[in-house]
Amino acid sequence: MNEVAVITGASQGIGAALVQAFRIRNCPVIATSRSIRPSDDPHLVTVRGDVSDPQTAHIVFEEATARFGRVDTLVNNAGVFIPKPFTAYSMEDYTAYVAANVTGFFHMSQRAIEAMTKRGRGHIVTVTTSLIDQPMGSVPSALASLTKGGLNAATKSLAIEYAKEGIRVNAVSPGIIKTPMHPVETHPALAKLHPMGRMGSVSDVVDAVMFLDAAAFVTGEILHVDGGQAAGNHMN
Repeated sequence: MNEVAVITGASQGIGAALVQAFRIRNCPVIATSRSIRPSDDPHLVTVRGDVSDPQTAHIVFEEATARFGRVDTLVNNAGVFIPKPFTAYSMEDYTAYVAANVTGFFHMSQRAIEAMTKRGRGHIVTVTTSLIDQPMGSVPSALASLTKGGLNAATKSLAIEYAKEGIRVNAVSPGIIKTPMHPVETHPALAKLHPMGRMGSVSDVVDAVMFLDAAAFVTGEILHVDGGQAAGNHMN
């Protein structure tokens, strides 16, 4: 059997494309999100649930073990991004950020590491954001930096902690990606925010995740997929 992957935030956008990429490689997938639909594919198990609920992680990994016997890769893709001035964030916004970006990562990664340690191998890759490294005045992102920045730091920490257990931990840090989150009329302005002069595509992020998944000597890496955004400010 090819490697078994768990993918969060898997019902649309980058998550749905990741599911397709792993299935094209004949990898069994356990896909989860709050709105995911049942699957007719016997090698694609869907679990509807809130990633911040520990019960969701429990069900996901129980299903993975029961159906496929193991988990080789966890992709922490679920997350939220709500661009607002810092003082405009509500308590509800803050709670949503922490729940989706941090709590979900905690529960899913903890269960994954427990399972992977028993087998002596595995890979966790998390989707974060290049706004952590290169904030933009035109894109208010303090809560993204607070939460996703913590994931970048945790990625390096876990990579060191579990290297001797055969577990690799990496992150993909995208720029602004063409997804339904961004209305088409905003694309020209968003493209200019990247040195390469275009927005990223979903396939750009998927390719980076698949590269890291195959790169057996890479761990603790924050791979920027942002058209040069993290390299510096080109707007001066």
